Amino acid sequence: MRNHRRHRLLLAVALVSLVLALAACATSGASPAALSQNGNGAAAGATAAPEPGTGRDLVGAPGGNNSDGGQPLAAPVERQIIKTGEITIEVSNVANALGRVRAMALELGGYVGGSQGGTLEDAATLTLRIPAARFDDALADLHGLDAKVIAEATRESDVSSQIVDLEARIENLEASETSYRALLERAQKVEDILAVQSRLDQVRGEIEQLKAQHKDLSGQADLATLTVTLTPAAAPVQKQAETWDLGTQLSEALATLVGIGQGVASALIVFVIVWLPVLLVLGIVALVLLRGVLEARRRLPIAVPQEPPAG
Repeated sequence: MRNHRRHRLLLAVALVSLVLALAACATSGASPAALSQNGNGAAAGATAAPEPGTGRDLVGAPGGNNSDGGQPLAAPVERQIIKTGEITIEVSNVANALGRVRAMALELGGYVGGSQGGTLEDAATLTLRIPAARFDDALADLHGLDAKVIAEATRESDVSSQIVDLEARIENLEASETSYRALLERAQKVEDILAVQSRLDQVRGEIEQLKAQHKDLSGQADLATLTVTLTPAAAPVQKQAETWDLGTQLSEALATLVGIGQGVASALIVFVIVWLPVLLVLGIVALVLLRGVLEARRRLPIAVPQEPPAG
């Protein structure tokens, strides 16, 4: 009789595990809209609007019965977006700007997650956690500082489907936990109790792990991360000194000298190969002509002037 009861209990555990596994597979393959569907949606025809004060938007059709009295429409899916960004600003006084940025974060409902540096001559880096809905306001306030924005980058990542999937998996595992607890109460043999308790502990561990992931993603969606780097502005003399480099100037002078030498060498090569033969030929022709002219003049008779007769 006891063996028969034990077999029935083990069979029940196997059947519950199989049913829950099939339910988990069916739920994970469902669309995010179907996973988030509930029976308390708004009336049909309503327009989904962004949820104020958060970085979440509502998309999809609202819940409730349609005008034809058919099946209820899907509830709006809550979009959760993680916003991150980096901005580098050049300021005249890093310490003063650091205080203003800290105060700005508090005014926007956020806080400073971490900071580094911040003296008058050294740069400072702050990691701000700002409500996602005030992310653009934070960027606008930073642009409004009496400073120069050197670099800026922002990114957005939609994690709505990941969060919906985590919620569905947590719900399925919690249902499994309830079933295993019911089996644990009915178990009588030590072997059965240990087997059910082992599976129950495993399910509880998976639930805690998924809840931690869900909390982390939700927290990142609720609070945007903005990294602000404050760099000191260099004085005019310092800027000029930084732009002048002795090695660079010597390299440029040597490059100019080499360029001139190459130009002279190129001109000499062209003269020797092209112009020198031409000039030699022209010189020889000129000498021959000159010599011919001189010989011709020598062969001409010389006229002797005659003296007048004496009177």
